[in-house]
Amino acid sequence: MAVIGGGQAGLSVSRHLVDRGIDHVVFERYRRFHSWRVDRWDSFCLVTPNWQCRLPHFPYDGDDPDGFMPRDEIVDYLDRFAQSFAPPLLEGVQVWRVSPDEKRYRIETTLGVWSADQVVIASGGYDTPIVPPYAAHLDPAIMQLHSRDYRRPSQLPAGACLVVGTGQSGVQIMDDLVRAGRKVHMAVGPAPRSPRKYRGRDATDWLYDMGYYAVTIAEHPDPAKALSQTNHYLSGRDGGREIDLRRFARDDGVSLYGSLADMAAERISFLPDLAANLDDADRSYCGIRDQIDAYIAREGIDAPLEPPYEPVWHPDRDVTAIDAHTLGITAVIWAIGFRPDYSWIDIDVFDERGKPVFDRGVTAKPGCYFIGLGWLNTWGSGRFLAIDEDSRHLADIIARRHARSKLAV
Repeated sequence: MAVIGGGQAGLSVSRHLVDRGIDHVVFERYRRFHSWRVDRWDSFCLVTPNWQCRLPHFPYDGDDPDGFMPRDEIVDYLDRFAQSFAPPLLEGVQVWRVSPDEKRYRIETTLGVWSADQVVIASGGYDTPIVPPYAAHLDPAIMQLHSRDYRRPSQLPAGACLVVGTGQSGVQIMDDLVRAGRKVHMAVGPAPRSPRKYRGRDATDWLYDMGYYAVTIAEHPDPAKALSQTNHYLSGRDGGREIDLRRFARDDGVSLYGSLADMAAERISFLPDLAANLDDADRSYCGIRDQIDAYIAREGIDAPLEPPYEPVWHPDRDVTAIDAHTLGITAVIWAIGFRPDYSWIDIDVFDERGKPVFDRGVTAKPGCYFIGLGWLNTWGSGRFLAIDEDSRHLADIIARRHARSKLAV
């Protein structure tokens, strides 16, 4: 039995396999929890409250369940989880290829060739940073880096910065730069946003009580939207904060533009969709508030009232092109996500778009599974909230198959 990936998903599966006495090995190409240690900026913190950290037999055990752990505390929590059961983990081992081998799986690694009766792919979906081809046309004097490589404002050259993308990473990096007194320009995409605190509680607390996080992808009214939608943006910094880009424009001088369209030397072009993208984000924000209001009314809960949301800033025109040199832009940070890399998996479990096909992580190929991906089953899949449930489900299936194979011998 092999698990490929030594992050929280892979080691959660390992924890349940240890419980069931199933011999296995976990391959990790770097060090355990590598992305948490290396691929996060200095001020990074969770955007979901600490109480949602529910690794197998190891829930959050600190004194601030409603807070948001910063990067180093997250790594400490994960390390203590791994130490709690000593997983059979091989670090620094790259898996080059996984392929069928009669009724088993052949696993080619930097530590030789292995054979396993079952294999769990726990490598995640954040392999290749997305940077558009036209980025190569930007003046090379302007520094470019992906959000994965951003650490702190002082890393950037003096001058203004353009942040591209308004998902969770983009808006938090923008906030980090603003706090450092940097001039920030921002290409605003179609990402939705969420309330932080509303009617006396964190919005995630309300959503949990409402059963939102328990809805499965099979039950979701619009599964295609759920699978494709960018995460709602908000922040866990300073005990949790909303991110309203309109306020950053009004109060902090952040220059907002529509979606990035092209680059050519010092010229940077945008689509005329800023107003629409801001309105869509607010519509999502207000929609969540409306759902919470309806739940409070339905359940007869005594909760403080809040005034309706009113936009504090509106763009007066569409700026569809800027000159980076004129505006003093010396750096661009790409925060538009990642693509998974499954090129090393030579198993017929992918659709025509190259995405793995499964039911709660179980593929049509006996003994081949996926874990740690968004909406594997619920919203919490791929996050701390539901990884225990997802990994336990796979471990049960693995155990049943393991028992049948032993009887067949």
